[in-house]
Amino acid sequence: MTQKTVKDYIRSIYDFPHEGIIFRDVTTLFADARGFRMAVDQLLHAYAGKKIDKVVGLEARGFILGGAVAHQLSVGFVPIRKKGKLPGTVISEAYELEYGEAVMEIHDDALKPGERVLIVDDLLATGGTAEAGITLCRRLEAEVIGCAFVIDLPELGGRKRLEAMGMPVHALTEFEGA
Repeated sequence: MTQKTVKDYIRSIYDFPHEGIIFRDVTTLFADARGFRMAVDQLLHAYAGKKIDKVVGLEARGFILGGAVAHQLSVGFVPIRKKGKLPGTVISEAYELEYGEAVMEIHDDALKPGERVLIVDDLLATGGTAEAGITLCRRLEAEVIGCAFVIDLPELGGRKRLEAMGMPVHALTEFEGA
């Protein structure tokens, strides 16, 4: 019997959220103790020996992964949320979606200048959400040392977009298509 990979735990749901889209569902990964542990361990592996002060998770599945990664590193966790979800004073960053615009926010005191942060999310598609997250962290004068994802959809160009910003990208698996 061959050993399972992270990709084996991810369910594909066809025509969600609309026709022609294949949704890569990581909830099946999270629900399996071995799969979830494997994903967290593999996300951490690329950053072994690197100084990380905080883990930043992108809404919403990045909270689950980022919280687990922060716990393993014994560092703090910072959420970047959709507009209007954080209770304190925030800074905002708008970004383009295929169907319009969205806004992400972070508390204005969540990161200190010079802190080294790792951004974590489940999926890298076009890179817009991650780019907004990087920009928010940089506006607070934190140093983003990299972005870690469970899934990369290379055809959508997110990795190239983030690498063009000088950002190292680590993804555990890839899927073809959108």
